[in-house]
Amino acid sequence: MAVLLEELVKSIEMWLKLIKKPQEYIDPTLDPVLLVPGIAGSILNATDKKTGRTERVWVRILGADHEFCDKLWCRFDPSTGRTANLDPDTSIEVPQDRYGLYAIDTLDPDMVIGSDCVYYFHDMIAEMLSWGYQEGKTLFGFGYDFRQSNRLLETMECFTQKLESIHTASGGKKINIISHSMGGLLVKCFMALHSDIFEKYVKNWIAIAAPFQGAPGYITSALLNGTSFVHGWEERFFISKWSMHQLLIECPSIYELMGCPDFQWEHAPVLEIWKEKSNSNGESTVTLESYSPLEAVSVYELALSNNKVTYNGEKISLPFNQELLSWANKTREILCHAKVPDKVKFYNIYGTNYKTPHSVCYGSENAPISDLQQLPFIQSNYISVDGDGTVPAESAKADGLNAEARVGVPGDHRGIICDRHVFRVVKHWLRADHDPYYNPINDYVILPTAFDIERHHEKGLDVTSLREEWEIVSESQDGEENAASGKPKVGSISVSHVGGDKTTWEEARATVIVHPKSEGKQHVELNAVSVSASA
Repeated sequence: MAVLLEELVKSIEMWLKLIKKPQEYIDPTLDPVLLVPGIAGSILNATDKKTGRTERVWVRILGADHEFCDKLWCRFDPSTGRTANLDPDTSIEVPQDRYGLYAIDTLDPDMVIGSDCVYYFHDMIAEMLSWGYQEGKTLFGFGYDFRQSNRLLETMECFTQKLESIHTASGGKKINIISHSMGGLLVKCFMALHSDIFEKYVKNWIAIAAPFQGAPGYITSALLNGTSFVHGWEERFFISKWSMHQLLIECPSIYELMGCPDFQWEHAPVLEIWKEKSNSNGESTVTLESYSPLEAVSVYELALSNNKVTYNGEKISLPFNQELLSWANKTREILCHAKVPDKVKFYNIYGTNYKTPHSVCYGSENAPISDLQQLPFIQSNYISVDGDGTVPAESAKADGLNAEARVGVPGDHRGIICDRHVFRVVKHWLRADHDPYYNPINDYVILPTAFDIERHHEKGLDVTSLREEWEIVSESQDGEENAASGKPKVGSISVSHVGGDKTTWEEARATVIVHPKSEGKQHVELNAVSVSASA
């Protein structure tokens, strides 16, 4: 592209605030950041206690399902609140390489094809490094065994040690925590149980897509049918839904993600079942029965009463675990009493614009359920609400805390931590943009939709033409005026340059069309042409 045309386009992009000059240095003024992942968001290694051999069991491709069942299946011990491996000779560990970042960056570092499906905090880590953060000085990660309870004593102790080590490594600076998904519950549990330590070391906490009141539809389906880590063609390489289901039945963290029965939902989540019943005369009737979160427990018990797995030739019963439910209820009680310490600021980002499972329905009027033990083998239907595809926006917003700000961002549950809009909001809250006038609540995100460039030589002139289009997604009121009129705004700009010896010259012209906002989006068209001549 001709130099003058490139400068003109950059000027227009800056005018539209689409670009900023990237930082390529280490910023010594930044406060340290700790990234905390959600469920299934940490690499887990299995270590053989006899031989010391270590292998990655989450996530992996080759032999994934076998190694997952062999090394990760577990049973809950109510006396300790901990899940213990079915294999007593295996211990599960989280790698601590790269100051904890390795375990939460790319969950299968060996995977090349389809690597996006195993990216976790990868994009956010890369983005923050470009802002001037430095691994081991101002950027850290906290991976953990996500099978365990969010208030497990061992996890809480490890979190304390992580905060202390970051405080030391950063020269005594206070820490910014960024949590994703269930990581928000872990941080909230720690804040409730160790508020003095939290206030001593933490400056800001940013929760992203946290299921503060649970993820009712997702967890109901997970408890009865299991869940897939990825969807589409990649699914065949990972853990089967059945294998995952048998793990989740004994995981405290899953029970702690159930929809909160005491929360005043705008639309209460329910479990619906089309049931077929026969009377004494042998006549059948079909009715739709609806169960509240508390009432649904009896359904889980009946549906999973014969659930078993075979491990090392032995049949092991894995019914719905009432002891786990009691443990989870205590966790919810702790979460309800959590408060943000006076010297800590809390921020909340939640996902929107995605259909999110809320209530779950089994069977239909034409295909009713006659035996509840059929439920684990039947595909459910969802009644959806707005959210990120996993956590309802209503749940994520209801943190019950004194928040500095809550911002909704269109995005899916995992993709939201790779979202450019989220990056900009987080950067501002971390004071990494050094911009006191930016307001994240009225921010926007840019989606390129078209790009076309042509070059040709005509009558001794070099001609370059460019066409670009963007969608500006915004929560602000910008563009409302021309939206009301229904007319686009049109502007133009031209620049020229003549060489010092007046034998070379270049001229560039551009037209910008800003269309009225529609459904939260504003379409922008840029058409530009550059003509240059030289002796």
